[in-house]
Amino acid sequence: MIEIKYFTFNPFQENTYLLINDKNDCIIIDPGCYFENERTELQDYIANRGLKVARLLNTHCHIDHILGNTLVARTYNVGLEIHAADQVVLDRSPQVGAMYNIPFEPSVMPSAYLEDGDRIRFGDDELEVLFTPGHAPGHVVFYCAAQQFVIGGDVLFYQSIGRTDLPGCDHEALLRSIRTRLFTLPDEVKVYPGHGPATTIGYEKVNNPFLKD
Repeated sequence: MIEIKYFTFNPFQENTYLLINDKNDCIIIDPGCYFENERTELQDYIANRGLKVARLLNTHCHIDHILGNTLVARTYNVGLEIHAADQVVLDRSPQVGAMYNIPFEPSVMPSAYLEDGDRIRFGDDELEVLFTPGHAPGHVVFYCAAQQFVIGGDVLFYQSIGRTDLPGCDHEALLRSIRTRLFTLPDEVKVYPGHGPATTIGYEKVNNPFLKD
């Protein structure tokens, strides 16, 4: 059984997720900790719970989702895993940080690439990697069929969708990802997004104004 813990970090109010299993192993997804108190909060939580960090995953490599990559990789001796199509986004993240006037320690480079359909074993649990480009060229989400949830990054939000006005974005590809990869999941699946509150597939099918036919 996976426990989901999240923190809201950095000037972009990004959601950083910890998936914790019964053995106190954890997967960190999109560590956005930027300010020193945020970095301390994350590390203290892991230490106080006695967690062992097993993997470091990015749904995509926009700056707000990678600010803590190097901290996590070096502190817990884990490699970064992303989709190969988002390498270009990761590579230009220092320039994006300068543009936003947010200096940061550059992310570590990936130790492995994720692919659509990959199964991430996590003790007795499993996550499936779904390729969902549009907001970013190599965006992926992590779906747990047994517990009916998705760690969704910036694809689908509560009554909204990811922005598509950034380099490498594609509005039609994003809508296609939502309709063919997410809206084909059961209505009860809970979506934990990269920003804002959680929602469900069924609710967004009916209420999301960006996805009305």
